[in-house]
Amino acid sequence: MDDTDKAILNQIQSDFPITSRPFSEIAKRLNLKEQEVLKRLTRLKKMGIIRRIGGNFNPERLGFTSTLCAARVPENKIDKFVEVVNGYPGVTHNYRRNHDYNIWFTFIAESREKIEKYLHEISLKTGVTEIYNLPALRVFKIKAQFEV
Repeated sequence: MDDTDKAILNQIQSDFPITSRPFSEIAKRLNLKEQEVLKRLTRLKKMGIIRRIGGNFNPERLGFTSTLCAARVPENKIDKFVEVVNGYPGVTHNYRRNHDYNIWFTFIAESREKIEKYLHEISLKTGVTEIYNLPALRVFKIKAQFEV
């Protein structure tokens, strides 16, 4: 990864242009050609440096609710549990932790009741009964910008 790649990564993190040709705008900012930006982003994605390019939305402002969930999943059920959880469209993150509650995921849905319904379904499908629903009482958002 060279300095140009780093400059592109710095540009796309929090100041992504909302235009019909965003990569052209990024190219202008960096004195590059649009094709060069696209080529580099494609390569960075293939390398696994970029996971995705997309918007971050405030679920509550769009009429949704979100929560963090923690589950205690036996080793022999982790693959199945993760597969089932990831099958729900409202799951935005799902990760393993070195803890008794070893699978954590975030869930967005139209209501708290819908999330509870989905968690019940997940429990029935996987046999995992210890799933905590941990909705935020207050939201603290920090800007996650990593200067590369």
